[in-house]
Order: sequence, then C-alpha cells, then structure tokens
Amino acid sequence: METLLVLTNCPDEEAANTIALAIVEARLAACVNILPRVQSIYRWQGRVESATEIPLLIKSTAASYPALQETIRTLHPYEIPEIIALPIGCGLPAYLNWVAEETLQ
Repeated sequence: METLLVLTNCPDEEAANTIALAIVEARLAACVNILPRVQSIYRWQGRVESATEIPLLIKSTAASYPALQETIRTLHPYEIPEIIALPIGCGLPAYLNWVAEETLQ
C-alpha cells in the first residue's frame, strides 16, 4: 500500500479543524497535523499576494487519495486550494502499516 503525505494550507483555524476532522472521521486519512500559522507569499491573478495560513500535514494512502482530494476541495474555502501529495518512500514499517489500517482502502 503506497503511503502519501498530503499538504494543504487553510486560511484559518476553523477551516483547518473542519477539514482535518472530516477527513479523519471519513477514514480518508489516518492522521492530520495542524501546524502553526505561516506566512505565504504567492502570485494570484497577476498580483503578488501575502496571507497567513494554517498548514495541514495529512497522512493517507494512494488508494484513498481521489476521495481525499474531493473532500478537501468540497470543504476548502479557496477557489483553488493547494493540494499536493508526496509519496512516502521510507518510514517506520509499523507506522506505515498503521496509516494503511486506519485509512479506507
């Protein structure tokens, strides 16, 4: 089972908590870390913007990714949210097995 680390940023704690709780309860992720605020500088619609955001680190599987992505898009307030999935090449086998067991296949 391929394990993924999925990244997204939320505009505030309320959105971060809503998304994190929904995806763990739906078993689309085994765990979500809600990180402290970060400052993001980005280009949007031809302008350089700056915003504070709340990063989420989501541990999931490739099999659950399509439903995970759709759930994030549905709940996320941004028009185009950052949703990036990175394969986890190595990790503690017991932890990776736990992620797979706690995430719908």
